[in-house]
Amino acid sequence: METFTATFLVVFRETLEAALLVGIILTVVVRLGAPRYRSHVLWSSLAAVGASFLLAFALHYATKDVKGFLEKCLEGGISLLACGVLTHMIFWMDRQAQRIRPEIEDKVREAIAQQEYFAIISLPFLAVLREGAETVLFLEAVAIQHSQAVSWIGGLLGVAGALLVAGLIFIGGKRVPLRVFFRSTGLLLLLIAAGLLAYGIHEFQELGFLPLKQTAWDINFILNEKVGIGSFLKSLFGYNGNPSVLEVLAYGIYLFAVGFFLRPRPETVPA
Repeated sequence: METFTATFLVVFRETLEAALLVGIILTVVVRLGAPRYRSHVLWSSLAAVGASFLLAFALHYATKDVKGFLEKCLEGGISLLACGVLTHMIFWMDRQAQRIRPEIEDKVREAIAQQEYFAIISLPFLAVLREGAETVLFLEAVAIQHSQAVSWIGGLLGVAGALLVAGLIFIGGKRVPLRVFFRSTGLLLLLIAAGLLAYGIHEFQELGFLPLKQTAWDINFILNEKVGIGSFLKSLFGYNGNPSVLEVLAYGIYLFAVGFFLRPRPETVPA
């Protein structure tokens, strides 16, 4: 259960984004009086889910038997790449939460008006595949830190929770402040991304590629990273009881820099 929270949060966030995008497309299709396209949207979305699973299996089997030097390179590289993509996703959703609906509605409306079947099919497919590919990358990074283990329970509950929220929005008519919602979950994902950054640096330091390998402190005798609360914090936020100087600097600078750019800004009041 060590990876439950991290798996749940990542899968919940990604599934919710995909479900909202597909829900917006379906809503526009029905509103424009073209319900015949609903099956196109649903089947293309399911095809993207299937493609995501194939990508997951391919990535897992391509990396599971790698050992030694190449293993460290892959683990460090995947962790750093996951951190970068996760950071981009946080910024993208923070900026797009208010504009995403009208932009998608315009694309769907134009595709239906011109009867562009390829666009109608590819729009939900690419939207879901992007979220699925991001999920695969993040879960692989989580698995790397935990002996190739992820929480299937956390993943299933993440999917169920995301579909429930999306259902409340589109079927139940509940109003959810998406910008506030994505900002709050984004803060938790930000801590996960910082942990991935530190872990990637740790792997490359073990290969001798990065400097400042001296131990900044060692508090494992107080909060051991391998048991209990320490193990939970490690699985979720990348906690390390004896980090290197560079890990500490990178973790702190990353949180400060990204947090600064994500800080709430006062709304501009028209004169």
